[in-house]
Amino acid sequence: MRGALLLAAAVAVAVSLPGCATATSKMRHTFRCPAYPTPACTGVPAGTKLTSLAPNLDGVTYRVTTRGAVLNGVHIAGNLLITADDVTVRNSQIDGTVLDEYSNKSYSFTITDSTVGPAVGCLTDPGIGQANFKASGVLVRGHGDGFRDSGDNITIRESYVHLCSNPGDHSDGIQTYMAGRGLVFDHNTVDQRDAKDITAPIFLVDDHTVDVTVTDNLIMGGTYSIQLKNAHGTLVVRNNKLVDRSWVYGPVDADCGRIDWSGNTLVTIDRDYRVTSTVGPLPCD
Repeated sequence: MRGALLLAAAVAVAVSLPGCATATSKMRHTFRCPAYPTPACTGVPAGTKLTSLAPNLDGVTYRVTTRGAVLNGVHIAGNLLITADDVTVRNSQIDGTVLDEYSNKSYSFTITDSTVGPAVGCLTDPGIGQANFKASGVLVRGHGDGFRDSGDNITIRESYVHLCSNPGDHSDGIQTYMAGRGLVFDHNTVDQRDAKDITAPIFLVDDHTVDVTVTDNLIMGGTYSIQLKNAHGTLVVRNNKLVDRSWVYGPVDADCGRIDWSGNTLVTIDRDYRVTSTVGPLPCD
């Protein structure tokens, strides 16, 4: 990870968590989209009143240190650093990055119905990372990378990612980096068509990756749109829809013989991400 968030983590001191409920909380999320996720049905629900939380770490980051903390309906005009387990974030807006790694340890959290990233501009750092988290109903915007997988037990569902890039970036919708076991990426929309310095909407090529499930996603853009290589264990890619001709070099770059690949198709969509036609099957070549 680059930038101010790493600097903040390096000089961090323990702080309290005022103004937020503390409790063990399970994911509470109802899918709000009629079909694939879009900006209109992900992120902070319309009409939600947000309470601003001022940075408590180095002027740019809000750090959570209380196990089981719940951040509900908050606005953080910077980064969120989670350094306690079982944290819940819901109905909230974070203008920077959400990260759960500190001093070489990752913590567990759940994020639902929240918006991550700036409304204007582009941050190279990933929107959300990096291990032991569940995301659902999340809108990620203004980031070069959407999600970072650098550990075990990551589940991302029903979320929308719109990618950007800065010169020299290698933009990805989801990227594995020193990854772990048990990634589930299900029923998400990843749009990389507006990013210029790119790799892939789905970029899973780290040789530490074990057991991957990529199902029922709507994806578009990238040099290759789906890249799954070097991974181990059970590898499943099923029923995904890839927007036809949205890539630079080709639709797929994968270790096809090791993947349970079925039901994937090429499609066309309208400006609201509604599928307008099926062009044909998407084989793994």
